[in-house]
Order: sequence, then structure tokens, then C-alpha cells
Amino acid sequence: MSDFMIWLYLHYIKPYLDTVPADDYNFHMDMIHNELGYHALESYEKNLEFTAIHAFLLGLRTGRGLPRE
Repeated sequence: MSDFMIWLYLHYIKPYLDTVPADDYNFHMDMIHNELGYHALESYEKNLEFTAIHAFLLGLRTGRGLPRE
């Protein structure tokens, strides 16, 4: 993965994801963060990074502007 995409994730995608209300997913997100050990949580975060970057790229490729809600 390019350094630019990792930079974009850290400075744009992740901060955006951190501000999106989780609503019905709060329980599941909290359970992951509270139950996983350090190494498993680190792997979870890397998986989230990978998935978010590729979802972002898919959005660019498809060129679809979906409403926020």
C-alpha cells in the first residue's frame, strides 16, 4: 500500500471515522476494544486501516456520491 494512502488514512479517513456516530454499533465497538488484548487490538486496527483504505478507493473508482445519511 502506498505511503500516501496510509497518510490519507491517518490524517483524513480515520479522523472522519472517529467522528461518525456509531449508534447501534456502539455496543459491538466497545466490546472489541474492551475484550481484545493489545496484540489482537493492534491487528484489528490494521484490518480497519486496510478495509477503510480500500473502501475509500472503491468510492473513488465508482465515482458515486452517496448522501451522508
